[in-house]
Amino acid sequence: MSRKMTPEEKQVTEMVRRRMKESKSSELLGFDVESVHEGRAIFRLDVRPRHKQIHGVVHGGILAALADTTAAIAAYTVVPKGVEIATLELKINYLEPVPGGRVKADARVLRKGRNFIVAECEIFNETGTLAAKALMTFSAAGGNTLGK
Repeated sequence: MSRKMTPEEKQVTEMVRRRMKESKSSELLGFDVESVHEGRAIFRLDVRPRHKQIHGVVHGGILAALADTTAAIAAYTVVPKGVEIATLELKINYLEPVPGGRVKADARVLRKGRNFIVAECEIFNETGTLAAKALMTFSAAGGNTLGK
């Protein structure tokens, strides 16, 4: 991240790191939290052999899970405490194969409505090339409003 995080952003990032350690799927897949603040989340993945498919590149499902997880955390930053969200739709375009190295996922909330949140996530390979771009829609799973 090019700018310094505020103390509040550092606190939120640390809280998300602690919570992500409780997620068995994120632990299994090896997702790490880089930073989290209002409407944005950045995760990273250090590619291991277990992430690759038979052609030696990261499996598309792993990249989709990374995009979905990162965007969900970004979405959670714009809803009131206690509101649960669920992925309603995920669309991903794979632009470049990812053979290895450190992958970065950068998610941003595009629109927060009463019942839905739309977010995007860009996934970059180790050289900084855009490898995939995803668009997600999240629905509220326990409330009628997502406004703060």
